[in-house]
Amino acid sequence: MTEHAISRYPVPELKDLPDDIRELIEAVQEKSGFVPNIFLALAHRPAEFRAFFAYHDALMDKDEGLTKAEREMIVVATSGLNQCQYCVVAHGAILRIRAKDPLLADQVAINYRKSDISVRQKAMLDFSAKVCKDAESVNDSDYAILHEHGFSDDDIWDIGAITAFFALSNRMVNVADIRPNDEFYLLGRLPR
Repeated sequence: MTEHAISRYPVPELKDLPDDIRELIEAVQEKSGFVPNIFLALAHRPAEFRAFFAYHDALMDKDEGLTKAEREMIVVATSGLNQCQYCVVAHGAILRIRAKDPLLADQVAINYRKSDISVRQKAMLDFSAKVCKDAESVNDSDYAILHEHGFSDDDIWDIGAITAFFALSNRMVNVADIRPNDEFYLLGRLPR
């Protein structure tokens, strides 16, 4: 295996980071057993790091509305559409774990329309794909379809916000050439 830089931009040493960022990264490392490269790559700009992860957590860590697996489905599907290797691989791992399904993330990343998800979830991903690729054409009929599938206006906001946030993430990851950690490729693929 060849050693590659995790980003085209400087990656600071943990010891050199502000205390709050270092402590957050260490907590993630303690929980997952490794430090996701996105944390290290974004840490060279502390104010942006804090804003990015505050919004990420506000969107992705909610317990009401969309399930955590559905939130990850949105990330994986739209990151696939945006050709973001890091987010497909990293959030694919999280989706496999949250959905307890080793096949789902690959299906959703390649073509969610043919994946083993509910009709309701396909409607959700149809909307997120439209927001991802054609947001200016979102209209009342899109909302009506989601309402028919039981999504509230708050759920629809979350679908749009997650899609939009990860559009930013996908683009920054591609600009900075941030590589997914090797650990992500195997997470959630085999029963523990």
